[in-house]
Amino acid sequence: MTRLETADYARAEKMLAPYRARRVPGSTLTPQWIADGARFWYQVGTRFVVVDPAEGTRRDAFDHERLAAALSEASGKAVEADDLPVTSPDLEVPGRDDVVRFSAFGSRWEWSDRTGECAEVDDDTPKPGEIVSPDRAWSAFRRDGNVWIRSLGDGEEIALTDDAEPSFGYGGLTDALGMRILFRTFGIDSPLVAAWSPDSTRLIAHRIDERELPEQVLVESAPAGGGPPVEHRSRYPMPGDEHQATLSWAVLDVANRGVTHQQGEPEIVLHPTAMTYRWWSGEKGDQVHYLHQSRDARTLELRRLDPSTGDTTTLVTETGETRVDPTPQLGETAMVHVLDTGEVLWWSQRDGWGHLYLYADDGAQITRVTGGQWLVRSVLWVDQDRRQVWFLASGLVDDDPYARQICRVDLDGTGFTRLTDDALDHDAISPREGGYLVDRASSPSTPPRSAVLGGDGQVLVELESPDTAELEALGWTPPERFRVTAADGKTPIYGLLWRPHGFDPDRRYPVIDHIYPGPQVHRAGASFDVPHQGEPEALAALGFAVVAVDGRGTAGRSKAFHDQSYGALDDAGSLDDHVTAIRELGHRHPWLDTGRVGITGHSGGGFATGRAMLAHADFYSVGVAVAGNHDVGVYVPMWAEWFHGGELDDDARRALSNPALAENLRGKLLLIHGELDDNVLPMHSLRLVDALIDADKDVDMLIVPGAEHALLGKMHYVFRRTWDYFVRHLHGTEPPAHRLAPLPLPST
Repeated sequence: MTRLETADYARAEKMLAPYRARRVPGSTLTPQWIADGARFWYQVGTRFVVVDPAEGTRRDAFDHERLAAALSEASGKAVEADDLPVTSPDLEVPGRDDVVRFSAFGSRWEWSDRTGECAEVDDDTPKPGEIVSPDRAWSAFRRDGNVWIRSLGDGEEIALTDDAEPSFGYGGLTDALGMRILFRTFGIDSPLVAAWSPDSTRLIAHRIDERELPEQVLVESAPAGGGPPVEHRSRYPMPGDEHQATLSWAVLDVANRGVTHQQGEPEIVLHPTAMTYRWWSGEKGDQVHYLHQSRDARTLELRRLDPSTGDTTTLVTETGETRVDPTPQLGETAMVHVLDTGEVLWWSQRDGWGHLYLYADDGAQITRVTGGQWLVRSVLWVDQDRRQVWFLASGLVDDDPYARQICRVDLDGTGFTRLTDDALDHDAISPREGGYLVDRASSPSTPPRSAVLGGDGQVLVELESPDTAELEALGWTPPERFRVTAADGKTPIYGLLWRPHGFDPDRRYPVIDHIYPGPQVHRAGASFDVPHQGEPEALAALGFAVVAVDGRGTAGRSKAFHDQSYGALDDAGSLDDHVTAIRELGHRHPWLDTGRVGITGHSGGGFATGRAMLAHADFYSVGVAVAGNHDVGVYVPMWAEWFHGGELDDDARRALSNPALAENLRGKLLLIHGELDDNVLPMHSLRLVDALIDADKDVDMLIVPGAEHALLGKMHYVFRRTWDYFVRHLHGTEPPAHRLAPLPLPST
């Protein structure tokens, strides 16, 4: 094999997401709604754009050249219009239509488009982790487990609760899955999770009780500034434990400083999404609704909370033999809408797909709104006057069940209209009041073409149409979308194949399976530049062919397809399907060397990597498992109790344990784990190492000091060590001495 050079690693480094995105400006577009969504602004590169859908206009948010000149003069630092150092812009300064406030050079600035003046002002931006009220009068935050508000006018701080105790506070996250070490990286002590009422008079927050939970201890070996190791304690329950975190709701009144507590027993909470499944509703925005999910996730209820008394009423109940979910993928916005009439629009997989149903205000009469062998992926908006709902649906494109299309239907189930009719994936969103859509249409080979669409799908404003010329100049080629038959011989499954840079069909290339098995999400989407921790584009730049596969048991298709992982979590998203897919691709493409196959993944992908190396040792020869939960029986309860199901007896615990298969290892395995991973505790990798030692198997390991689950701040080193491992053991040559620069942290 030809040895890789420093230039190859440098090219791979340019393929990492933060740098790759800069070469396709406009491919990521995040609308920031202005005035209840009547207009919005977005950033493309270093330019800021304001869009008025009603007028059909798109313009610069301000005069970038004039602002650059004024900021240069005011700050004493050279500023170019096409490289503005502007962050945290505020285009809605109360009573100041011509003013924009922003941060630059560590200070807060105010720019007047009318006068052309730029001046430094007091910092009025909410601190990270705070929530601003709709009327922009207050910012809510957490302090010592209590909820406080700060006046954005005079800075006065007021405590809305005062009875928090250790492990029994308001508006926080559970210790397990709460990402405390990650937030520390961003300088956030404890973010507030709560929701303001539309009139800014009240907050709905939760109170979490973790007092009875066992503690786990992480040791920070090399704390900043030196000194002895520091211990970090967290409450961390495990599957089958009697005591779990519980949650109850509280309504906090800004005017009278009162607190109304939910009546009745608190609910068990196994995942942070439970803390976001609540919202203000009603014609005046004066009601609270929330979702209650049973511990085993087989019952889902919609409840109404009276914000004045704390009384709760159950409106809708659905039960099933496996999970009853409010969304196709965990973490998405729940598809439950309470209309002003009291009717409830409800998403359900009761017929084997994901569809919408309308419950009457008494819950007795149910109207089916959508149906067919496809699924509703998200609700965009509901027009209560016209009695219509706009939504994204997948399964309508013949050759790709994951591609989303924009549709509309009347609430009585008639008038179904597909507003887009192409093979692209439409990632559309809408402001809270609806009225229009911001659509991003793409495919794995086509960067997103964004536009504002009206209610009939008509284009109101063209936004961005990026191209990939700069990426292609670096050797990038788009991944191939493929379809193969699963290991059962009948089910079609889908994936992505990245060809190596400098592709030569007469050569033979080793293959890397870039895995995340779900089961709560799918992996190989139908859109452009699907996010993958581990970066297959960079591995392709190093001369590897890379595949991502959505095997049976992953989310995003039928209920039956998803449920194939229920009771089979140990199969890691059907590893048989991965093996079958790679072998089939090898028959199609002789340049794929299916005798040299590696695998890598992060978190659940780390578990899947370990499982593949142990359960399919004759196929996978090299693996890099990052932050893998290798022993699911001692991981957070949700995965075993929700997604594996049933009672976790000794046989089930053994089935979910990679260490139980340690004697099967034949290939080269590198385990990487952050020592402060408070999600997947480091003991998961260490237990696997211990079992491999007992089995007298060789294994390599890297413990990253100070790193949490995402390994932010250290990921450049993890990438380089991963690349080196595959180059040395799968490519068959010694890696070059290139060192990667630290990656920029994601924006908070």
